[in-house]
Amino acid sequence: MAEFTLPKNSKIQKGKFIDVSEGAKTARSFKIYRYDPESGENPRWDTYKIDLSKCGPMVLDALLYIKNSVDSTLTLRRSCREGICGSCAMNIGDGRGTNTLACTKAINDFKGEITVSPLPHMPVVKDLVPDLNHVYAQYTAIEPWLKTDTPAPNRERLQTEEDATILNGADGNGPAACILCFCCSTSCPSYWWNADRFLGPAILLQAYRWIADSRDEATGERLDQLEDPFRLYRCHTIMNCTNTCPKGLNPAKAIAEIKKLMVARR
Repeated sequence: MAEFTLPKNSKIQKGKFIDVSEGAKTARSFKIYRYDPESGENPRWDTYKIDLSKCGPMVLDALLYIKNSVDSTLTLRRSCREGICGSCAMNIGDGRGTNTLACTKAINDFKGEITVSPLPHMPVVKDLVPDLNHVYAQYTAIEPWLKTDTPAPNRERLQTEEDATILNGADGNGPAACILCFCCSTSCPSYWWNADRFLGPAILLQAYRWIADSRDEATGERLDQLEDPFRLYRCHTIMNCTNTCPKGLNPAKAIAEIKKLMVARR
């Protein structure tokens, strides 16, 4: 029998409201998803109203202020704080959220209350931390390293400036610039429903990065691995992946290029 309502233990409850903004000239409320699977309790929304003069300008700054000074139980991932590592990828918005990096998303980009939740449609380890084991296993499956049959040169394998531009992009927005934040894959409806078999835009972008590398000598093998009704062809060019990428990359174009190569070799 079809079930059209969420299980009782998955419905998000109203949580607590904590106001530490007394006397603030500029205050802002952050509505944050809280969930601890080990507690047995339902997920909830906790709201924190803070004084913005006590934190930096980015959403991650506010989250760290809340964790360090207001509620130490808040759990999140972060590392570089420079938009390089992808650790702090979350869904952030002032209403309908979008997947992005908390460290590069300015608080002033939003009006009113800011909602922060983990990347959608992934198991939650705790609070804002998604379980990435599955996507990393998919990443491993595409063998993301240089594969060659010819003997290694004395120094390194060279490529022309034109070939390097294919990887890096003219403006630094080529497939090699992907930081594996998985904002794109978790915004893709096809990946939501077929994550067990569809590789998703982040992994396919990485696959194209090696297929397009002029130094790699395993193009045929890599295309063979992707020749599958689900691994590649579950992409329906919805474009959510490209629209949400915080690095300005174009996973949809990379997937289209792989499909063109499939047709060309036939």
